[in-house]
Amino acid sequence: MITGELRSQIDKIWNDFWTGGISNPLTVIEQFTYLIFLKQLDDRQKLIDKEKTVLGKSNKKDIYNPEQNKLRWSYFKELDPEKMMEIFRVPQTDLDNLTAFDFMRTLGADGGKFSQYMRGATFMIESANLLDRVVQQIDKLPLQNRDTKGDLYEYMLSKIAEAGTNGQFRTPRHIIRMMVELMQPQQDDLICDPAMGTAGFLVSTAEYIQEKHEDWFLGKNFRDHFYGEMFNGMEIDPSMLRIASMNLQLHGIENPVLFSGSSLAERNTIASKYSLILANPPFKGALDYNEVESSLLQTTKTKKTELLFLSLILRMLTLGGRAAVIVPDGVLFGSSGAHKAIRQELVDNQQLQAVISMPSGVFKPYAGVSTAILIFTKTNSGGTDKVWYYDMKADGYSLDDKRSVIAVNDIPDIVARYKNLIGEANRTRTEQSFFVPADEIRTNGYDLSINRYKEVVYEEVAYEKPQVILEQIAQIDSERQALLNELKELL
Repeated sequence: MITGELRSQIDKIWNDFWTGGISNPLTVIEQFTYLIFLKQLDDRQKLIDKEKTVLGKSNKKDIYNPEQNKLRWSYFKELDPEKMMEIFRVPQTDLDNLTAFDFMRTLGADGGKFSQYMRGATFMIESANLLDRVVQQIDKLPLQNRDTKGDLYEYMLSKIAEAGTNGQFRTPRHIIRMMVELMQPQQDDLICDPAMGTAGFLVSTAEYIQEKHEDWFLGKNFRDHFYGEMFNGMEIDPSMLRIASMNLQLHGIENPVLFSGSSLAERNTIASKYSLILANPPFKGALDYNEVESSLLQTTKTKKTELLFLSLILRMLTLGGRAAVIVPDGVLFGSSGAHKAIRQELVDNQQLQAVISMPSGVFKPYAGVSTAILIFTKTNSGGTDKVWYYDMKADGYSLDDKRSVIAVNDIPDIVARYKNLIGEANRTRTEQSFFVPADEIRTNGYDLSINRYKEVVYEEVAYEKPQVILEQIAQIDSERQALLNELKELL
């Protein structure tokens, strides 16, 4: 987490965009991302130039040729604002009519993964003074340190949520981290988020591995896997795909496998590929049947995206693959045929391991819907013997629109109990966590809601007999009348 001067620098950049006429938080993040990428391209070219100077040659391919020097960050950052804006806005006739932005957008594979998602990107900064202010401030940011630049970008992304217009794209970071901790990613996992957004799940998984398993990086095979195909994501919004790609890159994941387009579409035929899926699919969406890949409808024929994504995740998992998925509470108890079908699939044909009920305030101030986390393993042969339930009452933040930090936090307890499920066997249903046999779930029509099974202990309250209460009222009335008579005598 960034604090102090660096945080102030980011706030200043954000405010400059705002006062410069760019108030949409996603647009701010996009433009900020493009400029960071241009600086990184120049930094990479500097390293190549240094290798040539020291070693006489470099095995890396040049990003800029000598004629394109004026398109480089180190060149245009020294210009006055109007000249700098020309580099971004006016095609340079001596450089095949390229601008600095066009160069970045047409760089292709040579620029890494991020540049591959630049098609359709638009330069939105209209003011030369705004461009100059932002460039000079970005130039001072510590983008050499992976952890710092990752935290820096996460802080910028948090402002999407604070702005309140696009907060649905951002799952609370502490909830993401909890889910990663519960799933404990393994060395050989192939990890995917089919509703990636800003890539929060993938980034958090990478951070977890870097923190908990530093020794894994000693092996070349794991390093190649980590920096290659380990992290996979799908995103329908091109803007979010670019932001996610940069977020991953700034966290040291320079070659993720990302797909543009709807995960539910006919052209997505990925099956039995990923060993770990972490996701918070969109809620309350609805698609026409002809827009959905046909195999998904075989598991659960529905137009509801939250159900279709569960079907998709089951298809995409390998046998033995695990998933942790956030769903709205309606998925747990909905009475439609599609709702029951997906729950029956999880209980009877796969292995449903846990249902973690979260309070409705977790996604405030953007949504008050109650949600739960489903944890399951794909077996295609059943295996659900009993399901572990946890009733989360607090996540470390107040459950109102302010979401202020509070002392009560169930997350450490959830992680600790899930890692020791053997010790959960004797808990009663009046406690915060407990097991429910699969047969009981079947008897209840595959209802997975925690309220169906949780037992509430009511304290017995003893009241006086009516005659005693009437006598007490009469006594009070008598005392009142005596005081009133005394007051009259005094007057």
